[in-house]
Amino acid sequence: MGDSAGSTNDPGKSYRERRSVPRYGLIAQTEIVEPVSGLRISGRVSEVSHKGCYVDLLNTLPVQTVVEVRITRDRGTFVSPGKIIYVQEAMGMGVAFFDTAADQLKVLDSWLTELTES
Repeated sequence: MGDSAGSTNDPGKSYRERRSVPRYGLIAQTEIVEPVSGLRISGRVSEVSHKGCYVDLLNTLPVQTVVEVRITRDRGTFVSPGKIIYVQEAMGMGVAFFDTAADQLKVLDSWLTELTES
C-alpha cells in the first residue's frame, strides 16, 4: 500500500530502487539532442553511472524518447545514444545509455574510476 503512494509522489522512485549499478555525484554540462526534430536542450548532469545519468532541467522530454546525450567536463566529452526512462516534471529526467561506442565507454569508465577513488 505504501509503495503505490510513494510512486505517485515520485515517479522515478521505483526505477531508482531497482538500480543494478551505483550512481555517483558528478556535476557536468550536458546537451540532450532529440534526433528526429533536432531539438537541443542544455542541462546539467548531477548523477552518473555506467548505465545512465540524471539530467537537471526544467523542460523535460517524454518518457521513452530516444536522444543523444553529450556530457562535457574538464576531463573530456562523453557521447552516447540514450532513452528517457523517467521524468520528474520541472526538475529533470533519468536517461539510460544504450549502444554506447567502445571509445566512449572508456571515457565514462575513467570518470567513474576517478569518482570512486575520491
